[in-house]
Amino acid sequence: MVDVRDLIRRVARFPYSVLIEGETGTGKELVARALHGESLRRGGPFVPVNCAAIPESLAESHLFGHEAGAFSGTRGRHRGVIEQAHGGTLFLDEVAELSLSMQPKLLRSIQEREVVRVGSEAAARPVQLDIRLVAASHQDLFAGCQTGRFREDLYYRLCEYRLGIPPLRARDRDVLELSRHFLRIGDGLGVRLGRDAQQLLLTYRWPGNVRELRAVLLAA
Repeated sequence: MVDVRDLIRRVARFPYSVLIEGETGTGKELVARALHGESLRRGGPFVPVNCAAIPESLAESHLFGHEAGAFSGTRGRHRGVIEQAHGGTLFLDEVAELSLSMQPKLLRSIQEREVVRVGSEAAARPVQLDIRLVAASHQDLFAGCQTGRFREDLYYRLCEYRLGIPPLRARDRDVLELSRHFLRIGDGLGVRLGRDAQQLLLTYRWPGNVRELRAVLLAA
């Protein structure tokens, strides 16, 4: 990831919203965490959100939070993940999975840098935000705009800078660097890669990308 790391260092210091695109398993969250770690916000929270895992019925509350009594059975105020990222970085993974009904609400929150919790008595009392937004998708969001699956105005808000992550098969130098990293965070036995193992790792195509490499190395 030599070239990608260089881009991360250059982009991290600017307050741009960044859209990370690449195949599943290419390490998009690792890139998002690196952007946060290289930025002036590194002392603040890094809040990852898997948009594909949020049930539609709970999406608004999960993202924006809710006031006490907003729903049946709720007792206290809940700070949504957007509010939790105040002072740091909000990472929206698989952002293409957000429903069309949620996309304009997210757009407004991004534009105004504020959230209105579900059940607020007055929309005139929003919670002000200071966040860096990083989003990721394995889908082509621009193509989604052309087919009506994704809002074009939201796309351009997310894509102030676009960072494409190549698949692992196109990043030979990364294979060995990442392999050594995964061995270091394994069981601590000091396992090293021999020449034959290195050659084998470099000749494999890694259809599962970084996620597959990590699983293979930790198992080995």
